[in-house]
Order: sequence, then structure tokens, then C-alpha cells
Amino acid sequence: MRVYQKEFRRLKQVKFLVKSRFSHFGVNKKQELIRLLYEISKREDIYPSKIIAKSAPIRYHHPKKYLLQRRYPNTFFQSKVFKPYLPKIELRAQDCFYPKKRKFSPKNILVEKKAKNSFLAKQFKDTFPRANFQEIDSLKDYRCHHRSFGIEDYNRRQDSVFIINEGYDFFKKCPCTKNALSCGYHIFNLGFGCIFECTYCYLQDYTNSSGIIFPANIERFFARFNSYKKRGMRIGTGEFSDSLALDEITQYSIPIIEFFRKYKDATFEFKTKSANIENLLKTKHAGNIVISCSLSPQSIIDENEFFTVSLKERLDALAKCIDAGYRAGFHFDPIIYFAEWQDEYELLIESLFNKINPKHITWISLGTFRFRPSLKQIIERRFPGNKILNEELLLGHDGKLRYPYALRYNIYKKMLALFLKHSRLLKVYLCMENASMWKDLKLKMPKLM
Repeated sequence: MRVYQKEFRRLKQVKFLVKSRFSHFGVNKKQELIRLLYEISKREDIYPSKIIAKSAPIRYHHPKKYLLQRRYPNTFFQSKVFKPYLPKIELRAQDCFYPKKRKFSPKNILVEKKAKNSFLAKQFKDTFPRANFQEIDSLKDYRCHHRSFGIEDYNRRQDSVFIINEGYDFFKKCPCTKNALSCGYHIFNLGFGCIFECTYCYLQDYTNSSGIIFPANIERFFARFNSYKKRGMRIGTGEFSDSLALDEITQYSIPIIEFFRKYKDATFEFKTKSANIENLLKTKHAGNIVISCSLSPQSIIDENEFFTVSLKERLDALAKCIDAGYRAGFHFDPIIYFAEWQDEYELLIESLFNKINPKHITWISLGTFRFRPSLKQIIERRFPGNKILNEELLLGHDGKLRYPYALRYNIYKKMLALFLKHSRLLKVYLCMENASMWKDLKLKMPKLM
């Protein structure tokens, strides 16, 4: 709370400064100066009044150029394509998310008529007997009558659960970003919404439902798979929700593992930031199941991945899965750049290989922090004290905000060198990078299917 109040005061000071010194500028010019002054003040942790001298030039070009140079000291002159993003900045107390430790306990459980007698509906009734259960015609109809959706609604999404019968959105190719090289992954689209609170999560800018969605008719997915499957394909859950965070309730993992015993030429992946592996350890599998987790230094987890388990708990859980015969996968995505990033990621990789033998790792993905421009304002409104927006993020080849190419290349190169110290046989791929990055790093291009 104290950190957030500090940012409210900072923005107020910036607006007063711009209004008093640059009152003759138009609305858009003031907006850009406010944005630059605020970000510099926050990044350097200094008073806004210390940034621009009282005798600052009154022509717009001069203060803007000075502020851009100071905000982007490494890329203003060096980047071939310098495209900063300077939207209007607003902070509101009601948008802030306060990450207090809490247990998932929805107040409202809305069940579609077609799903009212399902196993999943019974599971939620038994687990949350005090919740308000409501029968609805359909999620689509409910949304038609509840169209407004904002940050406050997203903050409260864990209060509501929707149990539905999925009718059409069963599988899809991973929605790779424009102009990037696809890794050929396929999504088993099982549910939407997450109980964790990661500051960088793209779902904040993607969700339009005031609750977490769970399909009750998993057998329909299995029936449709025959017409979708491709030999040797990689497919998994975890794109729009955590695969295992609520598996003790949904029980999704058990029938999925049993189903894919019949499709040994396909590889199925569960992606998680939890240690919820009890069902995995009691279910017989065919060796084609990958249990993977997203890895970050513990400092990043503490500051940005609220309600998830620690790095140690993730690695301990993966080690137990390997002992049970599962294959392991790891996703360094997003890699967050900060002053001590190399030292902390080196310690992270040492922790990984001290616990996990490289021979048990099926793949590792690397992806640096990137996001749609509209997410920037959502992150700073929900988490005003965040540090992840302090670095130099510019509009990239796909219209997303990214670290500049040279920095991303340097990050990947150093990460690959750290992996090579432990094994030369690891399969490493990039997530949402263009072909030139793959070529510059001398990585083998993926086969699409």
C-alpha cells in the first residue's frame, strides 16, 4: 500500500511540474512529457523536479529530446529503429491489486444448464459448499447481459467460476506473434483464467470474462482429437490457464494422461507454476507426457509471481515427476532484464541442474519479456510499484513492446552458454522471435506441423 501511495504522489508531482512549466503546450505534448518525466523519476527514484532545470527550454523539441535520451540511454542513439511508446498515464486507487496471501475460494459458481449434472459441477459444490450456485443458460448469454468489464472486474475474477459445456474451441495452433518463427506448438484449450497473479501476464489484457472458466465436457475434447491430431505433434494445456493449479478439483490431468496412452506418437505437456502433482503421481502414463514449469529467479517470483510456489518447490515437484517416469520441460519465459539479471539467472540455472539431470529434460524455451502496448497501462495501474516496466522497452517487429534486438540477443547468447556448461544435447527453442534471431544464435529451426 505504501509503495502504491508513493507512485500516486510521484504522478501528482509530475503533472504539477508540467502544468506549471509547460502550460503553453498542447494536451498531447503535455501527455508525452508527463509520461517521460514519470518513468524517469520512477526508474531513478528521484523527485521529478530534479530532472528538468527551472531554466528548461520552452520549445517542445528540446525537453522531449533530453527526456528521451535520459529515459532510453542505451537505445536512443544505438537502436536502428527507435520507437518508444508514450501513452497517457493514469493511476487510480480502485485499480490497484494488493497481493495479500489468500486461498482460492470463489463466492459465485455459475453453471450452464447443459453442465449442471456434470462431474465438475459436483466437484465445485462439494469443495465450496458455501458458494452461491447459479444456473445460467449459457456463458455467451450471460456475457450479453454483463458487457462492461474493466480492471476492477479483473481484480475480482477469482470470486466467480463459470462451468460450461465447450462447443467448438477445443484446439488451436499456438498464436505466435506476427513476423515471428513459430515453434509448431498446439494448444489443448482447456479452460480460461488463472488463480495466480503475475504482473507481466498477458491475460490481463486479453480477458473479457469476470470469472474463471472451466469446461465440464472434457470427453468432447477427446472425441474431437481424432480429426485434429497430427503425427509427432506437441500439444498441451497452460496457455490460457495454469495446467495443474486446481487439478485436485478439476481432476483434468487423470483422463488426459489416460487418453494419451493411446497416442504415443503425440507429446502432451502440462505447464504449471504450482507443485500440485498428486494426481500425476498416481496415474499410469505412456512416457509421452511432459511436465513443465516456468522458471524465474526467486527475486522475480517474489516481486512478480504472486500466489505461485517458490523456485525450490517447483524444482522439487519436477524431480518427483521424473522419478515417476515423466519427462520434464522448462520455460524461461519471460526472461526479465534487470541490473543483476546475469548473476541471478546463473544461480537459477545452477539450481536447476543440481536438481535435474539434463537427460530427463525434453525441451527448454527462452523468451524475453514482451507484450502488447495496451498491457503497459494495465500493469502500471494494477501494480504501480512494479519494476519490470523500468527497463528500455520499444515497439518491436511485431508491434509489441520488447527489449531492443541487441539486448535480447545478448540475453539469449549468455543463457545458451550457461546451458552448454551442463549439456550440449539440450533442445532449446525461442518463443516469439523472428527468424533472424534464430539464425544469429545458430539455433536449429523448428519443423512445423
